[in-house]
Amino acid sequence: MNIVIIGLGKYGIFLTEQLSKENHDIVVIDSKQELVDEVVNQFDVKGYVGNGASYVTQKEAFLDKPDLVIAVTSTDEVNILCCLVSKKLGVKQTIARIRNPEYALQAQIMTNELGISMTINPDYNTALDIFRIIRFPSAITVESFANGKVNLVEIKVESNSKLVGKSLMQIQEKCNTHFLVCAVERGDKVFIPNGSFVLEEGDYVYITVSAREVNNSFKKLDIIQNKVKSAMIIGGGKITFYLASMLLDNGISVKIIDNDQNICNHLAEQLPKALILKGDGTNQKMLMSEGLEDVDALVTLTGMDEINIMISTSAKSVNCKKVITKVSNNNYEAILDITGLDSVISPKELFADNIIRYVRGMNKKRGSEFKTLYRLVGNKVEASEFLISKETKYTSIPLKDLNLRKNVLLACIIRSGKVIIPNGNDTLEPLDSVIVVTSDFIVNDLIDIME
Repeated sequence: MNIVIIGLGKYGIFLTEQLSKENHDIVVIDSKQELVDEVVNQFDVKGYVGNGASYVTQKEAFLDKPDLVIAVTSTDEVNILCCLVSKKLGVKQTIARIRNPEYALQAQIMTNELGISMTINPDYNTALDIFRIIRFPSAITVESFANGKVNLVEIKVESNSKLVGKSLMQIQEKCNTHFLVCAVERGDKVFIPNGSFVLEEGDYVYITVSAREVNNSFKKLDIIQNKVKSAMIIGGGKITFYLASMLLDNGISVKIIDNDQNICNHLAEQLPKALILKGDGTNQKMLMSEGLEDVDALVTLTGMDEINIMISTSAKSVNCKKVITKVSNNNYEAILDITGLDSVISPKELFADNIIRYVRGMNKKRGSEFKTLYRLVGNKVEASEFLISKETKYTSIPLKDLNLRKNVLLACIIRSGKVIIPNGNDTLEPLDSVIVVTSDFIVNDLIDIME
C-alpha cells in the first residue's frame, strides 16, 4: 500500500517506524531537511522536504497516487488542511490527528462534510485507556473489543495468588468461570498457552472475558477488586482534561496538581467539580499532605517521562493503591522493569495501533473484515478482531478440526451480541466477530491463521 505521512514529530516518526515494518511503500513529508534525512536513513522509506499542506508540495511528492495520507503535524488546522489538499488531488483515504478538545464535537462534520476518512485524538484515546484501568484497578491493562462487549485484561500473578502452581485446566475446572487465558509473559518469554500450561509467581497473564463477567471472574480467582472512589492526577494537559471529565462523570472525585498557575486556572474553569492545586508533583511531602496514601489511584501525566516515572515510583514506595504512568519514550523499558511499575501507558503506541488497525482494515481480503487491534507484551503478541462477512472454507467446522498455525488462539466469538468463550466443539459462522491472539506473524485476514 502507498502511504504518505506528513509531519515528523515524535508521533510521525514512530508511526513511520511501525508502518514500515508492515512492508508498505511510505513517503514522509516535513519542512525540516534534517528530520527527513534522519527518517529516510533509519527506515526503508522515501522523503520529501516541503510544506505538507501545500498543493504544490503534495503534487510533487505524490509520485504514485497514495492509497492513504496521514497528517500528524503539531497543528490541528494544518492536519485538516493537509487532508483537504490530498482529497483535491484524488486521494480517497485521509487521516488527521486532532488534539484540541474544541474540535471533538466536530469530528462528524470533518468526516461527513470535509471528507476526512478518520480523525484521531491521541489524548482522548489515552485518557480512555487509563479510565478503563481505573474501572478495574486490579488489572494492569484493560483493552476493549466488540464495542465494549469483551475485555482483554492483564493481571500479574502475585506470590499469594491461588493461581500459582495451577494449570489453566485446573483453574477453569475449579472456578467454573467463563474466561480464557490467551497469553502469558514470563520474563522475556511469551507463551500462547494450552490447558496444561502451569502459572508461576510473577507471570503476566492476559485474559479474555465478557465485560459483564469481569468482576465475577476476578472474585472467583480471588483477585480483590475494590471500586475506585478517588483519583489524583499529576500534570494538567489535554489528557488530564479528558480523563478527569470521564472520572467525574462516573462519580469519582478528582484532585489535579500542576506547577503552572495558568494551567490550574484554565482547568478550574473547565472542571469546576475537580479540586485543582498548584504544586510540585515531585514533592512527596506535599503529595502526602494531599492524601497520596489514601487516594485510590494516582496517574502521572506530566510532559516529562522521567518525572512521571519518579513520581510513580515514589507513590509505589508508600503503597499507593493504584499507580498509572504515562511514558512516551520506549527506551525506558528497562528502567520500568526495575521500578516495578506495571500500568504504563504510551500515547504513541495507542495512536499507532489505531492507524495500523485502519490500514489493515483497508486490505479487505477473502471473507473477513479487520475490526480491532491491540498489541501486547512489547508488540510481541497481537490480539485482533475480525468480522466474518460470508461463508468460507473454515466456517461451520468444529474448531478442533481446523488446522491452525502454531502460536494461534481463538480467544472469543461474538454471535448476535452473545459472547462465547470457545471450546473445540464450537464453530465459526458468517457474521460472527472473532478475537484472535497470535505471536510471530501478522494476521490481515482470518485465513492467515490456517495452515
